Amino acid sequence: MAATGRRLLRLWRLCAPMPGGWWVFQRLFAWSVPYSASTKPRVRVLEPGHAEVEIPDRRANRQHLGSVHAIALMNVAEMASGLAMVSGLPEGVRSIVREIRMEYLKKARGTIRAVSHVAIPTVTGDCDVEVTADCLDRSGAVVARATVSWRLGLMPTQPSSSR
Repeated sequence: MAATGRRLLRLWRLCAPMPGGWWVFQRLFAWSVPYSASTKPRVRVLEPGHAEVEIPDRRANRQHLGSVHAIALMNVAEMASGLAMVSGLPEGVRSIVREIRMEYLKKARGTIRAVSHVAIPTVTGDCDVEVTADCLDRSGAVVARATVSWRLGLMPTQPSSSR
């Protein structure tokens, strides 16, 4: 996954400054991580250790009472935490989510922006890192907070083939 994170960061840096570049990035990201694309996320900021991702106010992201669905909030929070984490990992380190805890603080209405900051750890073996992502409404109020536990580890080395 780390190699994927580095590729995503390079792609973001290439696309983001160009007109319509964010759209190209979103399409390529959706192809790479199909489920995460279900909420129609838009990456606003991507740097090693920091990501901001928005989901639009649309019917498909709402529940029956009209506010943003709990799982849509979880999805965008996990995506922001993952992008912040993997974009800073060196080659040879992989990551996977082990646990997500969500705290729903108030009704989520309108466009939601998930913001995540993480200090990228030095990885010498398997370890768990907790990353927080806050989901904010348009006024900047925190409507939900995710704590995502990421398992990081070194990728197994491939045996060299001898002929």
